[in-house]
Amino acid sequence: MSKVETPNVKNTDTLGDESFMSAKDLKKYMTEVMMTRASKEFGAMDKAEAARKELMETLGRELELTPEKLAEIKRNVTNKIKSAAERGDVEVMVMRFPNALCTDKGRAINNTESDWPKTLTGRPRQAFEFWKTHLQPMDYKLKAMIIEFPNGFPGDVGFFLSWA
Repeated sequence: MSKVETPNVKNTDTLGDESFMSAKDLKKYMTEVMMTRASKEFGAMDKAEAARKELMETLGRELELTPEKLAEIKRNVTNKIKSAAERGDVEVMVMRFPNALCTDKGRAINNTESDWPKTLTGRPRQAFEFWKTHLQPMDYKLKAMIIEFPNGFPGDVGFFLSWA
């Protein structure tokens, strides 16, 4: 946290101590501190929102699944599964994405409707198809669920592979 400078204010106290501020000056100082903090928080929120938009753009575009890219995906998923199994887990989250990548903002997933895969777009859709083609035949299960509820509304979605 950065240090907030004490405002250059005249001392109007009667104690003769130059470091002692009047109540009015202290209120002004507090206002400046709060405004500085709020400004920093808004800056951080702007950066977070920009990152979220970039993520949405990236995940909204489907990947070109070249043989090399498919091999890389298989390696990544295999590593996640092995690491989870070594910890004694029987499931692992393999993907997290904003609910805006579902045509219904995650409603079908949140309500565990059987046709939830139809709501997927972009890379989440591709991830589902990858599971259906490559992992379901090997008895891996895929579960989709809302993993956070900001302000009480569905937020990000998680894809979990299980082998229990």
